[in-house]
Amino acid sequence: MARTSRKRRRSTPRPDVLHRPRGVFSPRVQKVGPEHFGIVCVDCAKARSKWMLADYYGKVLVPPAVVAHTQAELDAAVRQVRQAQAQHDLRDVLVSIERTGRYHHPVRRAFLSAGYDTRIVHPFTVKQFRLPADPGTKTDDTDLAANHRAAVNGFALSEPASDRLSQQLQLLTRHRRDQVQKASTLCCQIKEHLQTAMPGYGAMFSSLWDCPVPLRLAMHFGSSQAILQAGLAGLAQLLRQQNLPFQRRTLQRALDWASGAAPADSMAAEHVQIAMALEQDRTGKQQEILQRERQIAQCLTATPYVLLLVLPGINVVCAGDFAGEAGPIANYASPRCITGRSGLYPSRYQSDQVDHADGPLVKCANRRLRFAILQAADCLVTNNHHFGDLATAWRKQGANARLIRVRVGCRFARIAFQIVAGRRGFHHPAMREHHYVLDKLLRFHVEHATPWDQIQADLQAARRWLAPRDYQGQAVPLRRQLDELTPRRRGAQQLGQILSVVLAELGARTVQSEPSGT
Repeated sequence: MARTSRKRRRSTPRPDVLHRPRGVFSPRVQKVGPEHFGIVCVDCAKARSKWMLADYYGKVLVPPAVVAHTQAELDAAVRQVRQAQAQHDLRDVLVSIERTGRYHHPVRRAFLSAGYDTRIVHPFTVKQFRLPADPGTKTDDTDLAANHRAAVNGFALSEPASDRLSQQLQLLTRHRRDQVQKASTLCCQIKEHLQTAMPGYGAMFSSLWDCPVPLRLAMHFGSSQAILQAGLAGLAQLLRQQNLPFQRRTLQRALDWASGAAPADSMAAEHVQIAMALEQDRTGKQQEILQRERQIAQCLTATPYVLLLVLPGINVVCAGDFAGEAGPIANYASPRCITGRSGLYPSRYQSDQVDHADGPLVKCANRRLRFAILQAADCLVTNNHHFGDLATAWRKQGANARLIRVRVGCRFARIAFQIVAGRRGFHHPAMREHHYVLDKLLRFHVEHATPWDQIQADLQAARRWLAPRDYQGQAVPLRRQLDELTPRRRGAQQLGQILSVVLAELGARTVQSEPSGT
């Protein structure tokens, strides 16, 4: 019997009001009266801003004026607003500021410190309210008028609260991502200069960055003739002098290239010098990236987002990216708020009988948060068996890679909300028994050569977010590592002490005192 499939229509909840939830202030207007409610509109620029004050009906009380971004002029603008309040009997005032990069922050901080309800209007919203009234004309005054109309219609939105720790984590993750991109650019430039000076040398090795030997040989000798003259013994002697471990086959591969290398460029020596300078820059950036990742781990352990490490495929950096862009989990009422803010839902076009409910992803969204979620989806599809099987099944059904990533990202947002907001382990097939929070955190710090005091502090901070019923499970891999370190008399003693302290706090290991004998 053939199955009949019914097309599922997207159900849109009926709104209670037409305004945005975070932009509603009509109860305040009803309480004091529209003629006694003032709206301060600000159009920001880099060094100065233009502002005006009008009542709810749009009657201008303070004409547009320019204020420089200095403490004296900002304080003078606040005093002028207070004087206008007393003069025109304004019993409530709202400040609506158009977002302009980061230039609006000084004005926002000035009015916030003065005690005013300060809200932000998106530039796209101001443009949409300006075009019908002033088509073809774009000035600061027309933007201020459009800002006022947007605020009256509920599009001046109050921003959610964000603590200092979330802001620090966001700044560190963004700076680390920027350094990674710069380091990748340097790698491409180094390979291009080496290809010009030593044609075909980089293709002889799988990677020039995982093992330092091929790149060190290229920087020191700089040509095929020099490598052939040094021979196998000369190459090995150089690496021993620099205390670099090597394998004979690596050196033999360099000699095989040198024996049949193509002629180099006439400026080969200069290209090698440029590559050496770029390599020094890349090495410095790599050390800075490691330092930033250690700081990200320190901030992550102070937030409940560290519990996301229970998911195989989510490492410290991936969890830190998501935590920094998402902010405090208390700002989200449900997982749909996370996917809605990141724009992980299709656009819709409906008119009469035409209804295209499954269009492309919406364009107006927090793209950094979307990037963090989709990056986590990539890691889950690659390293998580559950999501890998789902991706394989969807791929067989004809779904493209982008749709698969969006589906996995939405599921990750739901799981992350349950874990972080619930402060507990979430039972899900994507979680594996051998992936523990403290174990993954410890391995991360060992690979990054983190100082011992920071390792112990981060483990103890992460332990506070664990539920007591999860202590025994988290202690299993730590106890195994401690048992491996116990027979040793030398080396790794500090790590053993850290594991003993953490296991004692988990209640999984008791330290017995030796009898005195008296």
